[in-house]
Amino acid sequence: MVNIAIMGHGIVGSGVVEVLRHNCESITKRAGDSINIKYILDLRDFPDSPLVDFFVKDFAVIERDPEVKIVVECMGGLRPAYDFVKRCLLSGKSVVTSNKELIAKKGCELLAIAKEKNLNLLFEASVGGGIPIIRPIVQCLAANEISDIVGILNGTTNFILTKMVKEAMPFDEALAMAQRLGYAERDPSADIDGVDACRKIAILTSLAFGKHVDPDLVYTEGITGITLTDVAYAAKWGGVIKLIGRVRRFSDDRVMPTVYPAFIPGYSQLSTVDDVFNAIMVRGDAIGDVMFYGRGAGKLPTASAVVADVVDCVKHIKARKYLFWEESEPGYIKDHATAFGEMFVRAAVTDYEGALSWLSDRFHVVRVLSDPGDELAVILTGVEGEIKSALLGDAPLEVKNLIHVVD
Repeated sequence: MVNIAIMGHGIVGSGVVEVLRHNCESITKRAGDSINIKYILDLRDFPDSPLVDFFVKDFAVIERDPEVKIVVECMGGLRPAYDFVKRCLLSGKSVVTSNKELIAKKGCELLAIAKEKNLNLLFEASVGGGIPIIRPIVQCLAANEISDIVGILNGTTNFILTKMVKEAMPFDEALAMAQRLGYAERDPSADIDGVDACRKIAILTSLAFGKHVDPDLVYTEGITGITLTDVAYAAKWGGVIKLIGRVRRFSDDRVMPTVYPAFIPGYSQLSTVDDVFNAIMVRGDAIGDVMFYGRGAGKLPTASAVVADVVDCVKHIKARKYLFWEESEPGYIKDHATAFGEMFVRAAVTDYEGALSWLSDRFHVVRVLSDPGDELAVILTGVEGEIKSALLGDAPLEVKNLIHVVD
């Protein structure tokens, strides 16, 4: 029997308990040993819970108990999760977590401690929720040189954009609906500002390429500036708008992780990923493109991934699984402004033909989406930084929106 403790009894933590108890028999067979929940840490009281005797409020009870071999962290955030997880590892306990902020910011340090102590720190649920992506990158795609990872990494923003695309629902109404349905928090900023997707692409970049990427260094845009006008132009172009997390690796081994809303062509598999579903596409030199699709959040899908990590920990109590990345050096992250590609530009103009001529003199105009009038909408090709610099300078137009195009 392997004793575990669960820190946090919110949506994910209670889901972990539910999965472990409901699927106890099959989980025991897969793990090769029974898994016993010895403690559940939470500051709240649960007097009506059948697990009332398992609850503790003092973390030290878990830290000091040598019988607890695995700790499941489901509290979220950095404080006190970072301190608790670090202390668990230092006291000889493996850790499973779904905490994307923790792994994105402190993963390098915590993985180094786990390596030194011959313990495991597993975090499958931190990126894809219920979608397996960590193991495939580390194990199934280990023979590949990965060059590109791109995906829809946030279900809340994908739900909002789906409503805007499919039902012409304004952003504010779609956000309110997401909150009513429980897909968005009362404070939705982490989702709609791209912060959640940023943390996830930071983890994927660190894992795939072996060097730590601080999420604060990832170029990030949210979806609050997307309008139904932009959605209509994307449809006329032949695609949809999605919030995309992406990292590209260059020939000099530097990486460019980014998060931004983008035009996605209708022939792309990502264009058909709707509602709260997520999808992550990985490009390897041997396998080509592979895509992982499913529910990226939710109580039971996330708990499923967490419990799978617990099973893995039980099977490797005295052996360490190789999850690790090193600190990066200055200049490792390539400036997004140097990227060459296509961008959608929508601007107010007083001289339509003159503004179009001005753009054509400086950049390659791939396609004009607007009809002559007081608004100009075009797809340009060029260096991102040069496009933005020109448009924010003395351009004869007033930029209303500037959106990336991803092929």
